[in-house]
Amino acid sequence: MIRDVIPADELLNKARAVGQYYGFVPLVTLTAKKRGEQRAKPGYPDAVTSLALDPVAETVASFMKQCQNTQCAPTPRQPLFIWHTNITPGRPAQKKATVQFHALGTDRALADALIIRALIALVRDLFHEEPVVRVNSMGDKETRARYARELGNFFKKRVGVLPEECTTCAKQDTFAAAELTILRECAEDLPAPTEHLSDASRKRFEDLLEYLEMTETPYELARTLISRGSIWNDTCFEILAGNRRVAWGSRYNDLARHFFPSAPFSATGAVLQVTSEGMVTARVPSPRFRFSFVHIGDEAKRLSIKLAEDFRKAHVSLAQDIGTESLAEQITLAERRDSPYLLIMGRKEALEGSAILRNRKTQEQTILPLLGLAERLKSFA
Repeated sequence: MIRDVIPADELLNKARAVGQYYGFVPLVTLTAKKRGEQRAKPGYPDAVTSLALDPVAETVASFMKQCQNTQCAPTPRQPLFIWHTNITPGRPAQKKATVQFHALGTDRALADALIIRALIALVRDLFHEEPVVRVNSMGDKETRARYARELGNFFKKRVGVLPEECTTCAKQDTFAAAELTILRECAEDLPAPTEHLSDASRKRFEDLLEYLEMTETPYELARTLISRGSIWNDTCFEILAGNRRVAWGSRYNDLARHFFPSAPFSATGAVLQVTSEGMVTARVPSPRFRFSFVHIGDEAKRLSIKLAEDFRKAHVSLAQDIGTESLAEQITLAERRDSPYLLIMGRKEALEGSAILRNRKTQEQTILPLLGLAERLKSFA
């Protein structure tokens, strides 16, 4: 049986470590320099206020509002991979504590896969259980419209067979009716959204599944995992621990565009919610990382996702920016960290099972095999 309450300092410290090794930057770090420069606009945009936001969407909308207030947005060259929590050092933890992971400004399946991997690592640490990952896709607007029609026909044909509350609900909201049908455990014949995906959505979903398989990430296809179409789009997923949902995520492009209409971008996010208690007494200063891991190409990206857990378990002082495509941008970020060493992996190294360790001061380079890499790096510490 999983524990019901997580101490606030433990939750914050473990979320910080996962963010570091998987390439997610704390929102507070990105917004610190801009805080006070911009006057916060009260409330959500009008288009968001009129939406029926579920609890996870409320949390994500609040996150986007903070990004909007501080003009924290990705650029065409630099997507943002961010983690955020409502735990504040020096204040008692909120009873319902949240940790969020977001990828802003990239349409690649890498973003979804990276968020899922980060959540798996955090859930393992918090609950000491092997989490269950369930994934599905609701598709884009074209798909959702087609699926809504299919659901409408489904409920019309089953009046008198399904519970009356389900068919009555379907007259107002077919997606809500589908959720109710699943809850009442009478969804055996419920149409699956993946059967109606557009070509673009099908390709995106297949890319995600390929990423999960190539990084040896365990998952289950969940045909009855659905999301409301007005808020979420394409991939949706949940993380279970002890048969209890502890995290939920999806793409939310349309919601993000309400906050940044002049520069629309793709957005993916997930929220982990737990019951917490206690207080984090002080803010931990930003560490100086001894190693910055930079990589280029899909092969290297996939390996870097798998290696993140090895580095984390070995407590190697290392940070990386897995979601950043450009090698030059990654090196720039590494220089800002002022790491003494660069760990470099391109396609050639990934295929050979090696990485290049470069001393930034002397420019001396050493080729290291990936097998046992985390332990070898300790000798350079």
